[in-house]
Amino acid sequence: MPNIKSAKKRVKVIEAKTLQNKMIKSELRTTIKKFNAAVAAGDKEVASAAYREAVKKVDQAVCHGIMHKNAAARKKSQFTKAFNQMGA
Repeated sequence: MPNIKSAKKRVKVIEAKTLQNKMIKSELRTTIKKFNAAVAAGDKEVASAAYREAVKKVDQAVCHGIMHKNAAARKKSQFTKAFNQMGA
């Protein structure tokens, strides 16, 4: 346990940031699952909305430093490929 005042504050700040990061990661995973479920169901309209939401959440994760930009680009590419293969 830290004794110095600034170290105590850092512990509190890190705990708060960790909770925020967990929340964003959880939302991202949920959105991806919804998109995958919509693609599996074959519902084009629901998949279209889920696709837009999934791409948005991935971009937000990059902005918050939770996901690397190249990993995000790869994910978005996978979403696009899955969405486009639905119509074929």
